[in-house]
Amino acid sequence: MSTVVVVAAVIVGPGGRVLAAQRAEPPALAGGWEFPGGKVDPGEGEEEALVRECREELGVEVVVGERVGGDWPLSEGYLMRVWLCSLASEMPEAREHLALRWLGPGEYYEVDWLGADLTIMKTVENLLQLD
Repeated sequence: MSTVVVVAAVIVGPGGRVLAAQRAEPPALAGGWEFPGGKVDPGEGEEEALVRECREELGVEVVVGERVGGDWPLSEGYLMRVWLCSLASEMPEAREHLALRWLGPGEYYEVDWLGADLTIMKTVENLLQLD
């Protein structure tokens, strides 16, 4: 069985704020917070998928920056790859999520992150402190 690659965008705004998105589905994950993104389609590049997912989910164009960590394990048969991103246009809107929230330093853990995203947030927090 092949592994499904999921891409995620850590969208960083002014002052080290990061964008968190609250899942609407599936029911087992609904209400949990994550970084926006989704599955890579067949024949699609990972960064290309990331740009498409942000366009579909948030209605924004992003500039893809450096990769965060390596392969992040998700559930059986899935792994996530993550990039730091910045907004090239518009303010994001929740098209497929229950809510969006900008979290600044000191607020990063005020939402109930999903498991993999919590680990990523801790890594991102360290990266942002180095800047």
